[in-house]
Amino acid sequence: MKTNHAIRASLAALAFGCTLLLPVAGHARGYTPQGLCGGYTRLDIGSPAGTCVALLADEAQGLRAPRRILEVAPGRYWVVDMGSWEPRRGRLLEMVLPTEGAAPRRARFSVLAEQLDRPLGLVAGPDGKIYVGESGTIWRTPIPLPGGTLQRETVIDGLPGDGTHPLKELAFGPGGRLYVNVGSDSDACRDSSSKQYPLPCPDLAGPKPRAAVYEAVLAGPDHKLQSFKPFATGLRNSVALTVLPDGPAKGTVLQGENSIDYEDVGQPPEELNRLQAGRDYGWPYCVGNRQPARGYENRHDCKATEAPLMLWPAHAAPLQMITGPADSRFAGQLLVAWRGHQPPGHRVVGYKLDARGLPSGKPIEWLAGWSPKAGVRPMGRPTGITVDRQGRLLAVEDFNRTILMLLPDTGAAPQK
Repeated sequence: MKTNHAIRASLAALAFGCTLLLPVAGHARGYTPQGLCGGYTRLDIGSPAGTCVALLADEAQGLRAPRRILEVAPGRYWVVDMGSWEPRRGRLLEMVLPTEGAAPRRARFSVLAEQLDRPLGLVAGPDGKIYVGESGTIWRTPIPLPGGTLQRETVIDGLPGDGTHPLKELAFGPGGRLYVNVGSDSDACRDSSSKQYPLPCPDLAGPKPRAAVYEAVLAGPDHKLQSFKPFATGLRNSVALTVLPDGPAKGTVLQGENSIDYEDVGQPPEELNRLQAGRDYGWPYCVGNRQPARGYENRHDCKATEAPLMLWPAHAAPLQMITGPADSRFAGQLLVAWRGHQPPGHRVVGYKLDARGLPSGKPIEWLAGWSPKAGVRPMGRPTGITVDRQGRLLAVEDFNRTILMLLPDTGAAPQK
């Protein structure tokens, strides 16, 4: 016979399972509805004139810490929900948007996989399969029919899943090349008491360094792993990683560097790096435009490292980068989710690609004005973005547990 505690636990688990499948009334963390946006709840988040920001889902649908979203088939979106920083709390979800019903509508979810270990990366491969990056492994699966079962196949295993930066971002390039983030073990090559490790930094030593982006080569009809080796080093945490798909710079690997955590508001700047094979980008010895990091003055030649393509505001915290699809309003742009809590962060921006095919100029703010406002909204925490087949920008927030969509503003008046 079950104890009262066990019965309560079983009922709670059943109730939670139902929230994944059925829309439930409720508000996202700290957000107050501001009327309607395309049949969904409208949120007060800054966006370009003629647009509005819709709330598709939140913790009422069971979201815990969504980090990535991708439309894998028409109208079918997969969501990586990391769950928490504890191992084996992550899930892979499928989201479907309702096409009818009373407003405000909510997305519907089903669980595809559970007990994932701090998952992050979610990309479509050249073989038509979807690749998922957990902390220690990368696997892929064909896209099953709705309601079908995943066919999980391990691609790379034995990756380091400990330390400060265990998350694995993924980006495909030409010729079956898959780029993988292997983040540093620490913030600035210091121990738990903030004492610097001796030079050279242990993260950078040996044939399998951390603080690096690795290149996997997949080949043959089955896209089998042929090699897996460091591509570029001296990169603290490359959770913002993409490859330009076309144009003059086609195949260029871009990395958004989450730099060392100084307490200063304006230092050090984040970096946008153009990665090249075998090059060193400076961590932990250098920050910004090849300037010595604190504690490494006169101890390393920063001029021998690669200069960034662009400097971004300090603590902006780039957590994902994608290129806008050619048939969307985001065409010719690099889109970036900035999660940082300091003023330059909490927004989604775009950079136009110049004549070289590289991002340049000032940022275009697609989701901004996202500072906290009592009784209206919390601080924005965008961690992942995508543009779907209809050309709509979607964003997920981990801490606020939301999925958002940028839509045309039809002028629905705020509800009183």
